[in-house]
Amino acid sequence: MATLTTITSTVTAAFLGSFVEVVEAFTIILAVGVTQSWRPAFIGTGLALGVLAILVLALGPLLHLIPVELMQFVIGTLLVLFGLRWLRKAILRASGIIALHDEDRAFAAETDSLRRQSAERRANLLAGIAAFKAVLLEGIEVVFIVIATGAGHGMIGYASLGAAAACLLVLIIGLFVNKPLSAVPENSLKFVVGLLLSAFGIFWVGEGIGAEWPGADLSLLAILAVLAVFSFAAVRMLRQYFNANAEVAA
Repeated sequence: MATLTTITSTVTAAFLGSFVEVVEAFTIILAVGVTQSWRPAFIGTGLALGVLAILVLALGPLLHLIPVELMQFVIGTLLVLFGLRWLRKAILRASGIIALHDEDRAFAAETDSLRRQSAERRANLLAGIAAFKAVLLEGIEVVFIVIATGAGHGMIGYASLGAAAACLLVLIIGLFVNKPLSAVPENSLKFVVGLLLSAFGIFWVGEGIGAEWPGADLSLLAILAVLAVFSFAAVRMLRQYFNANAEVAA
């Protein structure tokens, strides 16, 4: 039986994870539309959404054929790996070891690449492919996030609502702003999403192997708190180490 804690955490994780992915796809689509034309941008986006719809329709019914415990274990394992990858990068960015992700820089790089191709005959084709690839790749990650956060407790519907709300919000903001969403605290969002996905993964791996979590679904909050404490401690230690090395090098 779904609890308010599970529903809220599922919708939040799906929303934040999807929001980050959609912002990255939107940046590429905007670069294509501004640099080349909106026609290849919309065609590429439409084709990618069509492919994603086919994937969802094809894979969706298969989920009901998989035992819940096996699904929780497999998806939980993948979610831990996926979440820890995001969390690792977020920790390294927050500690200053690697550069923060910059949507303005990504937009400028994509725009520069498309402008260099604009003199070619197949410029529209290349622009459409760029939009198609961006939407398809980020869209696949959104589908994975929805399945991973919702399938374990049969809450695909709630996870889908979170993802749909993220897509709608980015679209509305993009229509009014009409520029890269650099004001969105994407690096902070990735940190939070990494924590959420990792917590979900650990929780579902435990359920998949038959573990009884104290407090049932409320243990998600405890797992999240432990991960957050260790992550912030890691940021602090790495930042001190990075600054100490920088001072020695100077």
